[in-house]
Amino acid sequence: MIRPDLSLPIPENIEAAHFIGIGGSGMSGLARMFLDRGIRVSGSDRADSPGLRDLEALGATVYVGHDPANLADDVDTVVHTGAIWPENPEFLLAKERGLHVIHRSQALYWLIGGRRLVSVAGAHGKTTSTGMIVTALRDLGADPAFVNGGVISQLGVSSASGSDDLFVIEADESDGTFLLYDTSIALVTNVDPDHLDHWGSADAFYAAFARFANDAREAVVISSDDPGAQIVTSQLTHPRVVTFGESADATVRVSDIVTDGPVTFRLTYDGATVEARLPVPGAHNAINAAGAVAVLLTLGHGLQPAVRAVEGFAGTIRRFELHGVERGVSVYDDYAHHPTEVAAALAAARTVVGDGRIIAIQQPHTYSRTQEMYREFAHVLEQYADHTVMLDVYGAREDPVPGVTGELVSGAFADPSHVHFVPDWQQAADYTATVAREGDYVITLGCGNVNLIIPQVLEALGRTAPNPRSDTGE
Repeated sequence: MIRPDLSLPIPENIEAAHFIGIGGSGMSGLARMFLDRGIRVSGSDRADSPGLRDLEALGATVYVGHDPANLADDVDTVVHTGAIWPENPEFLLAKERGLHVIHRSQALYWLIGGRRLVSVAGAHGKTTSTGMIVTALRDLGADPAFVNGGVISQLGVSSASGSDDLFVIEADESDGTFLLYDTSIALVTNVDPDHLDHWGSADAFYAAFARFANDAREAVVISSDDPGAQIVTSQLTHPRVVTFGESADATVRVSDIVTDGPVTFRLTYDGATVEARLPVPGAHNAINAAGAVAVLLTLGHGLQPAVRAVEGFAGTIRRFELHGVERGVSVYDDYAHHPTEVAAALAAARTVVGDGRIIAIQQPHTYSRTQEMYREFAHVLEQYADHTVMLDVYGAREDPVPGVTGELVSGAFADPSHVHFVPDWQQAADYTATVAREGDYVITLGCGNVNLIIPQVLEALGRTAPNPRSDTGE
């Protein structure tokens, strides 16, 4: 892992940029915007993907695998993520040549320029909240530029250049880069201490969010309900703080949430109340919508049009995304990779599964998070899923830690009959097919590559005879 050095100079002019790790949703979005600017773009990733081919169709030169030969002679700027290793051959050659080598956050800073910036930060919900704000603004007649951490379903992209002065981003707190931007309106969805391998302590994490919020030029929009957000709010000195949530004193108050199917709720602001209905399920999405509406209010839109615009949000890729139905079993994917997110995703699924059961396929993400939170993962999975199929850890940027595997999580279940640790993916898919029955939801959970098991699960369901009962004891 490479920690971003935000003190490095950002070039004024970029003519040819090379992206190391160009296939990720965030990096591919930046690359697309560089192409929009007429900049020559090349990039590499460790595996081929539809995202690479999409960029190639737009004019980028893409490579599968990292090799010094991928770095063309005309490249003047190299963009990288923190996930690459310091020994990456393209990174080393760029340094040797004396090229501008910048973190993806600095590339985003360069793209933003002096535009009016809405930055969405938080431990959970920021991709959905960013998507809600972007789609609502477009529905209201604006054309903002945006960079989101996931593909917005109805737009089919994670980024766009836009023609307005507004720029909306999902700001990353994991490595401190959210402090780089010159934010006008800061949205804080929640503050659940995470990434403590970077921050060192929960107090440092809270202090960073307080700095992010206090530095906003125009307004801070922050949760009234989240305990971590409340700690941050106590540290705010900003003259304009707008709160949202179910608390009675919230500026934008959510009430009467009904989660039986598509979530419905009421939003109250300045004495006026508007009823709302979202096509995406879950009480957490009612809260996300309240935060998005609060941002729109700070931008000058009225409550009624803001709510109606947010209602049009159709979700983002890898957020409770249906991939297929086989013999009556629906197979979904969700990016949830923190216990709070897992609980929210499974709780949302519970509101729409009816009489069916929920079978989670969990891929723990990073050894450090798994080691720190394995008990919490086991607790929420056992509480919210009927059965869990546990895969092994997706290490991402980290080296393996002895004893930290998916079995560490499964071993923390109070009732071992509710979980099955299967590190082999084909065996995991086959096992899932024997457990699932008509009406059940199978949900893959994790921000690694767990979604790639879905074709195996659907295939296994197709060739496995329906089982009216399963070995889950039900």
